[in-house]
Amino acid sequence: MKVAVAKETFPGERRVALVPAAIAPLKKACGELPGGIEILVESGAGASAGFSDAAYREAGAEIVSRDAVFAADCVLAIRTAGACGDSWCADRDRIRPGLVIIGLCDPLSTPDACREAAEKGATLFSLELVPRITRAQSMDVLSSQANIAGYRAVLVAATALPRILPMMTTAAGTVTPAKALILGAGVAGLQAIATAKRLGAQVSAYDVRPAVKEQVQSLGAKFVELPLETGTSEAAGGYAKAMGEDFYAKQRELLGKVVADSDIVICTALIPGQKAPVLVTREMVARMRPGSVIVDMAAERGGNCEGSAPDDTVILDGVTILGPTNLAAEVPFHTSQLFAKNVATFLGHLAKCGFPDVSADDEIYRDTLVAKGGQLVHPKVRERAGLPPLEASPA
Repeated sequence: MKVAVAKETFPGERRVALVPAAIAPLKKACGELPGGIEILVESGAGASAGFSDAAYREAGAEIVSRDAVFAADCVLAIRTAGACGDSWCADRDRIRPGLVIIGLCDPLSTPDACREAAEKGATLFSLELVPRITRAQSMDVLSSQANIAGYRAVLVAATALPRILPMMTTAAGTVTPAKALILGAGVAGLQAIATAKRLGAQVSAYDVRPAVKEQVQSLGAKFVELPLETGTSEAAGGYAKAMGEDFYAKQRELLGKVVADSDIVICTALIPGQKAPVLVTREMVARMRPGSVIVDMAAERGGNCEGSAPDDTVILDGVTILGPTNLAAEVPFHTSQLFAKNVATFLGHLAKCGFPDVSADDEIYRDTLVAKGGQLVHPKVRERAGLPPLEASPA
């Protein structure tokens, strides 16, 4: 089987789906496939992340053209289908029946692109849909990438803030520590807390899920508790669940004072496949001290902060609001390394299950398979695409 690594074409995307060090483990993991696998890498695919074509050759890969990548049996990518934006159009025309594509697809927000892949006859796996179960943790690309993004968000905020984060006592006087508030204590939020603490900030965090209080406190941060009914705030897999507008209105009212007293606010709250909840209103921004900084990691999904704009800097009432949409790509060496481990483990798992003829009884295969046999097969993606449920999903 020929497994090919595509060069990313999405603007600003500097990561690569497979790094040279992951090639040997991937070949070993796929050893159960008849004849094993052959790795092809598009020329220049790893250059932006710090991995040369020569490094891939030394690791046992063949450097090829983009046409040769899509002539392979399986294509690995960071972004494909809807996650690839307008760049998807050129790749869509290269798809042929039977091609397997593995990568981030954004299937719940852009199901039409996945439907196009299905109509071309591709077998499409979306890594956003890896189930949050113990045996799939090493395949969880959302967690591995969000971890680094949370770290990066704090550095971005610290750079924009016109003051330092740690307390300093000097002959010229004492500098008080900056106050950082992290909204959302998922993977990105917890790493943001840890990074802000390491930089010396006074850190508080809020999450709608009371179960994360212990995790927040274990990192040395103060957990902000609001008198709200949150018993149904956590969905399956540990993700936050969308709440009603009355809940969010009350939440914003109670958070206002905490936000106003913060020098840095990092917004990380996302609901998979849905518009991000608004946690910080313009009125709350107006109450913050001039020079304060908000980093809205949810800007691409509508934003947790009113007034934020994707990949733009907005100044409101003296407060700087940043809306980065791809923080993981700003640290491409290590995020590529982590992604490669995730995708190699995922493909190795499929190989052990008899890939490409995997039984739909396998939860990991079933939950990540979006398209096969000329149609969308994932129930949630079909629903988003306005299609009726399948009578029986293909094995």
